[in-house]
Amino acid sequence: MIYPQKLSSKKGDKIIRIFVIATIVIALFLLGLNRIIAPEIHWSAVCVAGMLYAWVVVYYSIKKSTNLAGHVLIQIIAISILTIFIDYEIGEIGWSINIIIPILILIANITMFVLTIVTHNKYINYAIYQLIIVCISMFPLILIYEHILQVKWISIVAIIVSIINLLVSVMLCSKDLKEVLVRKFHM
Repeated sequence: MIYPQKLSSKKGDKIIRIFVIATIVIALFLLGLNRIIAPEIHWSAVCVAGMLYAWVVVYYSIKKSTNLAGHVLIQIIAISILTIFIDYEIGEIGWSINIIIPILILIANITMFVLTIVTHNKYINYAIYQLIIVCISMFPLILIYEHILQVKWISIVAIIVSIINLLVSVMLCSKDLKEVLVRKFHM
């Protein structure tokens, strides 16, 4: 046999249910263990948050209707929330908004830039995701203006890359971008 047999949807659903139950049992075990061993340190919450993040990734990987740009958007949002939560749990050090989120924004924009260059004839499929990512990329600008960030240069680089990404997309795919904006926002 050249191709592997595909699992039936019933078997796939059963496997997912088993993993969900296992995840819940492990999470409850970790929370209980944390209460017993070191209740003043909330390390189990970080583990549970990591498991929730893993399920977000699994859900959007299994879902066939989400395109690559949608995955990039979901990843940037999910990882940002996860790192902010971890940062809060370990004592609000600020590394999530100073370093991790700008790097995530940078990676998302570089990924979208590569997608634009490689598949510019399919740009219409993910143009709205790129616009959302560009809007998210301007978030550090607010943090810089409000003097919340201690490390500003990573955020500035991320914002510049985002603007360059948008300009290249407009130059290469302006007709598609206009079509998407007219269709989505009835302009």
